[in-house]
Amino acid sequence: MAPHDPSAARDVDVAIVGTGFSGLCTAILLKQAGVGSFVLLEKAAGVGGTWRDNSYPGAACDVPSHLYSFSFEPNPQWSRAFSEQREILAYLEHCADKYAVRPYIRFGSEVVHARFDAASGRWHLRTRDGHELRARALVLGNGALHRPAYPEIPGLDTFAGAVFHSARWDHGYDLSQRTVGVIGTGASAIQFVPRIAPVVRRLHLFQRTPPWIIPKPDHAIGDVAHALYARVPALQGLVRAGIYWRLEARALGFMRPGLLRLAEPLARRYLAASVADPALRARLTPDYRMGCKRILLSNDYYPALQRDNVELVTDRITAIEPTGVRTCDGRLREVDALLLGTGFSVTEYLSAIEIVGPDGRELNAEWRGDPQTYLGITVAGFPNLFLMMGPNTGLGHNSMIFMIEAQARYAVQAIRALRDQGLRALDVRPEVQSAFVAEMRAKLGRSVWSSGCKSWYQNAEGRASALWPGFTVAYWLRTRTLDLRDYRQVA
Repeated sequence: MAPHDPSAARDVDVAIVGTGFSGLCTAILLKQAGVGSFVLLEKAAGVGGTWRDNSYPGAACDVPSHLYSFSFEPNPQWSRAFSEQREILAYLEHCADKYAVRPYIRFGSEVVHARFDAASGRWHLRTRDGHELRARALVLGNGALHRPAYPEIPGLDTFAGAVFHSARWDHGYDLSQRTVGVIGTGASAIQFVPRIAPVVRRLHLFQRTPPWIIPKPDHAIGDVAHALYARVPALQGLVRAGIYWRLEARALGFMRPGLLRLAEPLARRYLAASVADPALRARLTPDYRMGCKRILLSNDYYPALQRDNVELVTDRITAIEPTGVRTCDGRLREVDALLLGTGFSVTEYLSAIEIVGPDGRELNAEWRGDPQTYLGITVAGFPNLFLMMGPNTGLGHNSMIFMIEAQARYAVQAIRALRDQGLRALDVRPEVQSAFVAEMRAKLGRSVWSSGCKSWYQNAEGRASALWPGFTVAYWLRTRTLDLRDYRQVA
């Protein structure tokens, strides 16, 4: 059988974990580079990653559609300026089919253990169902938004009603005429709250910290534009470039916090124009620097909070009881269901997989909440391992797809070097990694993300280890060409 047949492959050049944007991009570029011996290991039954898992009402992207796609596969048929979940998922399924990577996918294969054998120069992988395979290189494309963060609230496990996270939405549960409690006011909540508010009997929204919100410049894309983009691809390319450079300029604000203060009046005016009640407006006004937490886009969140059946609760939650949520004022709000919009554990990149290096060190234990890499892609002491969307590669201003393509191209260069030069191992030099980590810490320490707030960007030590502190074009330049001098090479 062909070596790429996922039902038969036990020894491949490359094993890729995940079939979201990262995994599919890596697979496509491997094929284009002439590396045909690989397998994609996917824990679920379909492709899509984040956009498969996050199917809550109103789920959509906050990056413009034309930029939220692979540069090599533009989509002239986006229906809106900001696409919703189903359309993005359909795009990823289209890419899997067009570039013929589905035959390489092994669905229902969750990797739980990976160990590098120095003698053979192979990663030994084991899946949850007990299957094993070997790979010269391991690419982790499971991303940062796949582990829901559950709030540590006393009594959560005692609640007698329905409880589900936005990333694990229970579409079989009928919210009609239910009284629901929503915990969290982040990116997912501001999308699903406006969708469910007209349906439920009563909605109690528990807010810890109000987000900065600006209008979402969303609109439908008409048939004329679709036809033009299909017939003149360069036109869509120009639109994409314009969006990219407009968003890229925003990096200045994140790295020079004083500049973002200039944008705060816009958000305040939007809030004032949207919320007439001064008391409610005061509770929705952030008290931290704009950009320190994720800036959110919405046109319908503020109107939803002013519905007669919606209550914004800013009193601190003290406990969850079998029938509802108790706050610090002693009040118990009885609810039928608890919906958790509490985000993801983005700094626990690999906690679901035990990664063991050649000297027996385990990567999760090694990091201990303070992940260190080179370029967010490679890790000293863990040869032939390539991370996608790893530490210090997240963005607050531009499209992650741009970063993913840069990372995938870099990883493919390294994988080709392993093959073409007959190497057993490529291991980034510790001094190279240390210099990169020091550079990131220095830059992040001067950024808006270190201006005093607490956010999911930060690790256990309070450093914003998830983010790239600068322009994405600078990252592209640094990853454009693999420099083998940065690596210890083992023949």
